[in-house]
Amino acid sequence: MDDTSNSFNKLIETLNTLMGDNGCPWDKVQTRESLKPYLVEETYEVLEALDENDPEKITDELGDLLYQILFHSKLSSLNGEFDIKDVLNNLNEKMVRRHPHIFKKVQLNTPVQVIEQWEEIKKKRRTKQTKTPY
Repeated sequence: MDDTSNSFNKLIETLNTLMGDNGCPWDKVQTRESLKPYLVEETYEVLEALDENDPEKITDELGDLLYQILFHSKLSSLNGEFDIKDVLNNLNEKMVRRHPHIFKKVQLNTPVQVIEQWEEIKKKRRTKQTKTPY
């Protein structure tokens, strides 16, 4: 396992400990609703760090935002809905699907072409998801 995988797994173990039987009383009572303000706050703090162009602050704030994603995934896992692996697998599948110019034999040469294709793929996916089986 590489260093990134080890670091990610270590963070998941920390989250599991905090949410476990002997974990943090505050963490264990959180809900999607109670965490919403923190998700928004952390997003704004990332934007602020990016505006300041401070690599140390960006690193810190991206970590806080990532933790919010992990926290929401853990809550969903405890509800039997999905877990972080589902989020990661879904994201990977989406990135591959939206980049056929990289993963398939589609020729695009400019950023504008890529954006147009991206939007078309999203539009087709939305249309497909909203169709009724009738």
